[in-house]
Amino acid sequence: MTIEERVEVVLPGIVEPAGLELRRGPVPAPGPGQVVVRMEATGVSFAEQQMRRGRYYDQPPFPFVPGYDVVGTVQAVGGEVRRDLIGARVAALTKTGGWASHVVLDAADVVEVPEGLGAAEAETAVVNGITAWQMLHRRARVRSGQTILVHGANGGVGSILVQLALAAGVRVIGTASARHHDALRALGVTPVDYRTEDIPTRVRELAPGGVDAVFDHVGGRSLIDSWHLLASGGTLVSYGSASTRDDSGSKQWPVLKLLGRVWMWNALPNGRRAYFFNVWAGKALAKNRFRARLRADLTQVFTAMRHGDIRAAIAAQFPLAQAADALRLAESGTVSGKVILVP
Repeated sequence: MTIEERVEVVLPGIVEPAGLELRRGPVPAPGPGQVVVRMEATGVSFAEQQMRRGRYYDQPPFPFVPGYDVVGTVQAVGGEVRRDLIGARVAALTKTGGWASHVVLDAADVVEVPEGLGAAEAETAVVNGITAWQMLHRRARVRSGQTILVHGANGGVGSILVQLALAAGVRVIGTASARHHDALRALGVTPVDYRTEDIPTRVRELAPGGVDAVFDHVGGRSLIDSWHLLASGGTLVSYGSASTRDDSGSKQWPVLKLLGRVWMWNALPNGRRAYFFNVWAGKALAKNRFRARLRADLTQVFTAMRHGDIRAAIAAQFPLAQAADALRLAESGTVSGKVILVP
């Protein structure tokens, strides 16, 4: 008789991708209110790229198992959990822990994946889809006929965000390197080359009165330019500081600096608003409300995917044991779509 084991990828410290460790052990049992999910797909996001450098602002102490989200099948349930959940395909935000063959989760944190969506397909839209949906519809509250600017329009979050915006009747200007422009044009996005073009000048040519919203994951100088590109009543949503990924020093400082700018801009009487988006905001103070909102929004994203409003963009798939190769590819900046890990 073969005894099933748990395989996990451990980030032991600030290491190159080759320094990731593979560990094996028994499959954990669920406690009350918990489920054990057999992983079918998990992703490599920008967060893991920051974490291996010790640059993610609230990452746990080393060593830990990375993995921001996961899709899989419920293998076992603990007490107080309905048994018909066994065998269901579910998705969950984890922040860490997803890079494992089996993941223990609170049953209240899993969202059932609709029939017709594959595991890898659904995985592309978990953290990226929730982030895109909430920024677009809960923060910026975009409306049909408006114009928005999306930095990194070919990226994990950006690619879903532009598709959701286009489905809502919004005009989209998107920054990306030239090799992604044809694909963006095919979607209906007006591309701007961030490497060769002056972004503020080009965006003002395309939207002389300013844009109604900007979604900026870059931070630094880009954030300042984004604020000045807003039309009256416009909204800036910042959701990262990619420009500081390879910096040294305090990992909290870029976020604190960003928050300071947001506070300062919101104090100005000009009708524009700025936000720093954190997908985890509110969970500590209102867990049930956070879970209900996450379930509703991820369901909306999955529905949009089933209707064809969002196309899953899978850059590559790697076995869990090849997480180092997957991380190297994701960090290379040469691919479009999400790098997926599978069992």
